[in-house]
Amino acid sequence: MANTTREQRAVRAAALAESGARARTRQAIVDAAVRALAADPAASLATVADLADVGRTTLHRYFPERADLVDAVARHAVTAIAAAHARARLDEGTALEALLRVAQEYLELGDLLTILFTGLVPEDAWADDVSNADALVAVCARGRADGSLDPRMPDDWSQGVLWSALYLAWSTVRAGDADRHAVVTNLLLTLRKALGTTLG
Repeated sequence: MANTTREQRAVRAAALAESGARARTRQAIVDAAVRALAADPAASLATVADLADVGRTTLHRYFPERADLVDAVARHAVTAIAAAHARARLDEGTALEALLRVAQEYLELGDLLTILFTGLVPEDAWADDVSNADALVAVCARGRADGSLDPRMPDDWSQGVLWSALYLAWSTVRAGDADRHAVVTNLLLTLRKALGTTLG
């Protein structure tokens, strides 16, 4: 009986290790796809495989078609945006302070922003995620209540300003036209002046 239990534990441990290894390989391929597609939207699966340090056969086991890989990048974007929301502590401080924090967190998404901004991943595959969209709507609603956001701005307009400013900020970083510190300073100043009130 004891031997059977040990054997069962060993089998479970091996299965978990394999599952963990598969998850790491899968994530490595997705991360490589983000880097490759940000540099070249037409990047081949062979390029992605090389960046992920896996063979083409391995890549195809995880993602049989290019569309499967793009779908995985979209799901990764949803997860990354949710993680950015968590790091930004959206419930703390005024709504304007929360939006300024989340803007900085979004900027850290780097190459993923390039893919999202260029439309390689369909917008409805990531931007319309209910939990992420609701989080920003809630911040905007709180901003009207706490007086930190200009009440004349509709939620969708405020969010549009946020994403537009991020596009400019990331494009500037990517082109090397200004150092990152200056870009962040300009991004926050833009959002504060565009969205905030004198109370913000």
